[in-house]
Amino acid sequence: MAQYYTHRLFEFLRQISRNNNREWFQQHKSEYDDLRAQWLEEVDRMLTLMTTWESRLSSQSARSCAYRFNRDTRFSTDKSPYKTFFSAAISPWGRKAHRAGYYLHMGLDEENLWGGSGLYGGIWCPDSTMLRKLRHAIVDNIEEFEEIINNPEFVEHYPEWIGDSLKRIPAGWSIDHPQAHLLRLKEYGRLCSCKEAFFRDPAWVEIAAQRFALLKPLNDFLNYSLDEE
Repeated sequence: MAQYYTHRLFEFLRQISRNNNREWFQQHKSEYDDLRAQWLEEVDRMLTLMTTWESRLSSQSARSCAYRFNRDTRFSTDKSPYKTFFSAAISPWGRKAHRAGYYLHMGLDEENLWGGSGLYGGIWCPDSTMLRKLRHAIVDNIEEFEEIINNPEFVEHYPEWIGDSLKRIPAGWSIDHPQAHLLRLKEYGRLCSCKEAFFRDPAWVEIAAQRFALLKPLNDFLNYSLDEE
């Protein structure tokens, strides 16, 4: 029986992390193309499953969601040309929309971006205007928000907030505000950390779609709050 392709995918990522140069990549381009094609097929399958609870994703495809494998090195001191992970941002508004959405990251266990691989949801790096609206929406609708984030199944898979937080409560809010811990957050996102073993199981596509569904109430709350006048 043929080995599931993600075993080769992680070995490829491990190899390129040690040989991150264009010469090595060109020598292994056919392997990359094969792995990338299989991965895109699986992301498309995951999207199809996700449309059962988020019909607006029907306008998206794996290619519209997937990030390029080439790194943007223009503003980085690290000039390595390639990433060491496959990733995709999933949203009804497209990959580049500054909205709450879903993010898939398949990387190496030993590379400590949120612990390697994972499923992420929420909004990343909102600007000051967006952040102000979200903070007010959370405080004004705290019972609804806490019901979402305290759902036992949600907490089981997405246990804590991911991202930067202010050391002090933002200006205009009382230092002893009951939601101070939420008001200090600079982004509102949660992570389901997944080791390589998770993606070595062919059932990861179905499981990921189910776990992403747990994020929908949070994303809906955040996006509704941004749209509200």
